[in-house]
Amino acid sequence: MKFALLVTAAPFSTQGADTALRFARAAIHNGHSIERIFFFRDGVHNANAFSIAPQDETNIPSEWQTFCQNNSIDAVACVSAALRRGIVDTRESQRHNLTAGNLTAGNLAAGIEIGGLGLLTDAIINADRVLTFG
Repeated sequence: MKFALLVTAAPFSTQGADTALRFARAAIHNGHSIERIFFFRDGVHNANAFSIAPQDETNIPSEWQTFCQNNSIDAVACVSAALRRGIVDTRESQRHNLTAGNLTAGNLAAGIEIGGLGLLTDAIINADRVLTFG
């Protein structure tokens, strides 16, 4: 079965992002595929490479990054939601002339890209099931 996941939960405010990650891992482990993971609304915080968790907690954004890279998962952070929350890739950082010290590369986690709602629509069309975690 091919799944599309819509993650609207921030990583540290509810269980939604962690539950989505656990589901994604279980789906891959059981032979299913993931068409796309789309981070939307506060869920884009899962794509922030600068997010740091206390040592005794799981760093969910880092776990998402590792999972997506290790499994070649297409992961997208909604561009509008990301920009509103200060999450940018290199292109958006340069486009909006954002600099903080020597930072011009952005803070988007590796393995996750910035994209529009068209990519969510495409995932919905191509997946067998769409699950929302929020």
